[in-house]
Amino acid sequence: MIPESPLPVVTVLQSSPDVGLDRLADWLPGVRVRLVRADEGEPVPVGAAEAGDGLVVLGGPMSAYDDARAPWLPATRALLSACVDAQTPTLGICLGAQLLAVARGGRVQVGAPPGLEHGVIDVRWRPDATGDPLVGRLAGLGQARRSTPMPSWHADAVVELPAGSVWLAASATYPYQAFRTGSAWGLQFHPEAGAETLAVWAAEDGIAPEVVVEAFMAQEREITMGGQAIGAAFADLVRLRAGLHEAELARVLAPDMPVG
Repeated sequence: MIPESPLPVVTVLQSSPDVGLDRLADWLPGVRVRLVRADEGEPVPVGAAEAGDGLVVLGGPMSAYDDARAPWLPATRALLSACVDAQTPTLGICLGAQLLAVARGGRVQVGAPPGLEHGVIDVRWRPDATGDPLVGRLAGLGQARRSTPMPSWHADAVVELPAGSVWLAASATYPYQAFRTGSAWGLQFHPEAGAETLAVWAAEDGIAPEVVVEAFMAQEREITMGGQAIGAAFADLVRLRAGLHEAELARVLAPDMPVG
C-alpha cells in the first residue's frame, strides 16, 4: 500500500535502466513520485487505487507485446486500463504509449516500415490539441509554426488508436505521436529525455552521439519549455484528481471526441 503523504502520489513505472524519469522528475510540482522498478522485479500495482492519484509508464527497448522478455507487461497493460476506467490521470511515454494503446483496444506494429525515428523531431499539433488538458499548453507554445521540437527514439509504432481516442499530434514519419483516451495520454515522443540520455541511446544503436546531442542543444530551450509544460499540466491534473469529486473530474475531462 502507498504510505500516507500530504502530497498526491504519482506512481512511475520503469521498465529499463536507461529509460528513467530523467528531467521530468524536476517538472512535476506539488506531487510525490513513487518509483516502481518493474525491470528489477518490483511488483506492478494492482488496480487504480494502488497506483495513487496518477500513473506514468515510461519507455523501454521491448515491444508492447513482449511478455516473455518483460513478464511485467501484462500487469502493466491491466493497470493502464484500470486507471482509465477510474479516471486516474495517466501518462504513457513511448513504450508506455504503445502499452496504453494495446490495453484499450488499439494496435502496435513491431518494427514499423519507416524504421527508427530518432533524435529531435517536429511534433505537429492537430486541431484537437488546442485546449487539451495535457498538451494544450505545449500546442500553444508551438502555435506560430504548429509544431514543437521533441526528442524521439523508437521503431515500433501505434498504428491503430483505441476507439473513441482523440488524435493530438503527428510527425513526418509516424502519425500517432500523441493521443488521449479518457483520462490517459500516450506520447510517442520523449518529453523527459535530456542530452545525456539521448547520447546513451545513440551509442546503444550505433549512432554518433555527438550528432544527436548537437541537434538537441540547438533547440534545447524550446524542448525544455515543452517538457516543463507537459510536466506542469500533468501535475495539475493529478492535484485536481486528488481534490475533486468524480463528477467534477468528469467535467474537466470532457467526453472524448472521435478520432479524425
